[in-house]
Amino acid sequence: MDIKDFLIDENVAMIDAMHQLDKVSKKVLFVTKENKFIASITDGDIRRWILKKGNLDAKVKDIANYNPKYLVESEKKLAKDFMKKHFIEGLPILNENKDIVSVVLLNDEEYDIKRELSIPIVIMAGGLGTRLYPYTKILPKPLIPIGEIPIVEHIINRFNKYGSNEFYLVVNHKKNMIKAYFNEIEKNYTVNYVDEDIPLGTGGGLSLLKGKINSTFILSNCDILIEDDYEKIFKFHKDNNNLITMVCSLKTIRIPYGVVEISKNGEIEEMKEKPILSFFTNTGMYIVEPKVIKELNENEFIGFPDIIEKYKRYGEKVGVYPISENNWLDMGQIDEMEEMRRRLDKDE
Repeated sequence: MDIKDFLIDENVAMIDAMHQLDKVSKKVLFVTKENKFIASITDGDIRRWILKKGNLDAKVKDIANYNPKYLVESEKKLAKDFMKKHFIEGLPILNENKDIVSVVLLNDEEYDIKRELSIPIVIMAGGLGTRLYPYTKILPKPLIPIGEIPIVEHIINRFNKYGSNEFYLVVNHKKNMIKAYFNEIEKNYTVNYVDEDIPLGTGGGLSLLKGKINSTFILSNCDILIEDDYEKIFKFHKDNNNLITMVCSLKTIRIPYGVVEISKNGEIEEMKEKPILSFFTNTGMYIVEPKVIKELNENEFIGFPDIIEKYKRYGEKVGVYPISENNWLDMGQIDEMEEMRRRLDKDE
């Protein structure tokens, strides 16, 4: 990786900065103006901007920290301790002209933050998986293999790395196959099964957990992977006193046509050639307070987005935690499933 990968001009669009952060796989970039180091920008800076302003058209200069931390060459040996002290993952080293001569990264093997997220994880694993037919004619969607293990085990393993060891699978379609799989493998966590005898939707199945979960929990679909800091998401939820926090991913789509806007009198008002649209979409992962389970009607079919809409009408606090497009893997459709396989094979 080249040092230039960590540098970004202050006039670059925020969305491009998010893509560059994904590329370097660290959470900080160093901002330049006329090739001079002037600021830093982190994934946290971008997230706070989105939540406060909701503006996806911002530039780096609107968001960056213009009082950045750095060390000079003579202090380089202090970099690791400096980064640990200030909880930062990357630090620029400047020469006497204040030019960046190197970037020091905090190596995870040398400094590993202990993960603690001991809360229940609920995974909706009872759907028919009709979009993944014919795979789901043979296997239930949670057991479709991505590499050497099924998708639901990938999900569980990621939460388990953060300290979660209590899992609830809401099962219906081909549920005995799911139970048999987890009964046969070695694991250091507990899997509880919640039998959904009739389809109750992505929200209604939670009513079957009454009396079983009485604390904040995470709800996840069984066909997604979120590659982000779960502990940080949970902390955000608690710090903001949300009833529900929805994890949302940036999505960028290029329209492969020229788009025409027509005025009221039937004339062409504006033409855009192959425009790029950016928006946030629901990933299917949520942090949820136990009140939601307690207030659900039993055996009522309802989607979790409908539950969110209901609480919004009641004035309850429902928050959004934005992540980058690269941090959300979805296998809801066959082409997306193949992309997930390629991504996981590459990471491994």
